[in-house]
Amino acid sequence: MQQYRRGIECLMMNEDHAPRSLGPLAYHESVVAHLRSEERHAWEWSSSGALAQEVGDIRDTMLRDTYRLEPSGHPLVFDACRTAMSRLGIEAPVTLYQAHDGTMNASLVYVPGEIHLVFFGPILEKLDQAEMLALMGHELSHYLLWSMGEGEHYRASRVFDHALSYPDAKPSHRETARLLSLHTELFADRGAAIAAGAPEPAVAVLVKAMTGLTSVDPAAYLRQAQEVEAAGARSQGFSHPEAYLRARAVQLWWTGDPDLPQWLDKHLRGPLSIEALDLPGQSRLTQMTRAFLARFMMEVEESSDEIATQLRAFFPDFGRQEEVPLDLTEIGAERIDDATRDYFIALMFDLAMADADAIDTTMLAAAKIAAEIGATERLVAALRRDLKWTKARSDKLVAQAAKAA
Repeated sequence: MQQYRRGIECLMMNEDHAPRSLGPLAYHESVVAHLRSEERHAWEWSSSGALAQEVGDIRDTMLRDTYRLEPSGHPLVFDACRTAMSRLGIEAPVTLYQAHDGTMNASLVYVPGEIHLVFFGPILEKLDQAEMLALMGHELSHYLLWSMGEGEHYRASRVFDHALSYPDAKPSHRETARLLSLHTELFADRGAAIAAGAPEPAVAVLVKAMTGLTSVDPAAYLRQAQEVEAAGARSQGFSHPEAYLRARAVQLWWTGDPDLPQWLDKHLRGPLSIEALDLPGQSRLTQMTRAFLARFMMEVEESSDEIATQLRAFFPDFGRQEEVPLDLTEIGAERIDDATRDYFIALMFDLAMADADAIDTTMLAAAKIAAEIGATERLVAALRRDLKWTKARSDKLVAQAAKAA
């Protein structure tokens, strides 16, 4: 069986003859790292057996419910599959199936060491040669990702498939599974571009599957995608990003855009939201909370035993070693949403209210921090709503903070 490295250098070259490197996205790596360190029981379970029975069931289902393609009857389809496999560095026996479903699509049924691809609707009839390579490359890239290393990315997917099979699955598990799926589709789109030798056939497949058209203009759709992207909304997709985001993502990756990581974070994950945290996001917010408290205390002229006690209520070992303060740009206006801004304001209120004798100085520190992160209006609203401050008192605080800045 083919041995897979952590990332592969594909055979397809771009215009300046630099090889394309296809490896897991940063989000894949962060999820695997989280499961290994924080969800050890689930991680160990993911390597358990029961696969042999599953493979047998898969084969029986495929034979019963689909039409199995043979190389003699569909030589062009098999040629495209073999070419895509070569360009992606995959070696494995191949079985192809045509399902009876009328919706144009394709999917990989994962079996370690074997390729099983299922086609739906008239998709094989709608694609030209380059687009066929892109379709094969996309589906084969799912196999590639799940076969890399020690199969850790397949194991991660298996953990969340199992977790989501329960109706009471935690929101953080659902959000992690969603984001993991979105990033996996972008990885597969990159494989589609490598197999076809350009991103345009991969974009054409997206548009044809979406519209059912026989002829499309990928360049025109990329221009359309840029117009939609300008709105800046994050993906609402559950298993696949919106087609316009996928088209732009593969284009930016192919051209080597240096800002692609930030682009992906903006359009797939969006601003950090305490109301929609994935598992890595939970860990990130915990770390940011501690660093934020350290940064807030830099603005407090003089601490007290009461404030120190409140800090230790958040983190029992707070202050026992040097605390690293948060760079406030990490929670700037575009980096977090309003609910998360309210969370940081509430943290400051908790510290301010811990010591009634120091409330003036701690609230001044809170107002200064709020101004730096673009949250002054929300601070004032919270003062009036939660602490029943008058408008005159809250306005005076804001003015003092502005003068002290």
